[in-house]
Amino acid sequence: MAEVVVVADQDAAGALVAGAIVSLIRSKPDAVLGLATGSTPLATYRALAARIASDGLDVRGVRGFALDEYVGLPAGHPESYRAVITREVVEPLGLTPELVRVPNGDPAGIEHAGADYEAAITTAGGIDLQILGIGRTGHIGFNEPGSSLASLTRVKTLTEPTRVDNARFFDSPDEVPMHCITQGIGTILRARHLVLLAFGEAKAHAVAAAVEGPVSANQPGSAIQLHPHTTVIVDESAASQLDNLDYYRYAYANKPAWQGI
Repeated sequence: MAEVVVVADQDAAGALVAGAIVSLIRSKPDAVLGLATGSTPLATYRALAARIASDGLDVRGVRGFALDEYVGLPAGHPESYRAVITREVVEPLGLTPELVRVPNGDPAGIEHAGADYEAAITTAGGIDLQILGIGRTGHIGFNEPGSSLASLTRVKTLTEPTRVDNARFFDSPDEVPMHCITQGIGTILRARHLVLLAFGEAKAHAVAAAVEGPVSANQPGSAIQLHPHTTVIVDESAASQLDNLDYYRYAYANKPAWQGI
């Protein structure tokens, strides 16, 4: 069972996750982080940047792997996930740019880009802590409904709801790429700790399906139930459809502090 933590808001979630990441880096200065993009993890990155600055934490050896990238955006496009990760994670946190990888979305060589990325993750020793969001369709990374639960990094076609959701980052919906390259569900499940963040009523159904529904390729997020160390951090609205909400509150309130998340 995933651990479910209900917090007041995104800032509270960010502080909680930042604390866990700081502890990880202190124990392993070359820790490997799995980095999600989108609006969901932004409060976490802000909180982590603040903790790194206030604690004087040396993060020069920290490594990172982004979850996904669009296929076909020109190099330097501001909404490529390479640009987003640089702007929202690498620079604010002070990470070493060369140690943070993003899947290669260049159509030239796209046939082997997934295998190359898998090899890079393996060479790094695997991901220690993977930050995840979840889409309205239940997708994690860009693993849309129907994705194999054993899938590895590969090219996927984005659903129309996902393209609509992401259109806010582009000048028009037509500019949202049709394809992406994403870590697979099997890749994600290899991380040693999964931290899934979700906020708002629009995510409530996807959260309930992921945490309490049957494990199914139709709800890709439900694969988190197969992982031995998953933490789901949600606000009240995103938690509103959970049947066992009272138990999750009780379990977290009575958890030994030394266990962290």
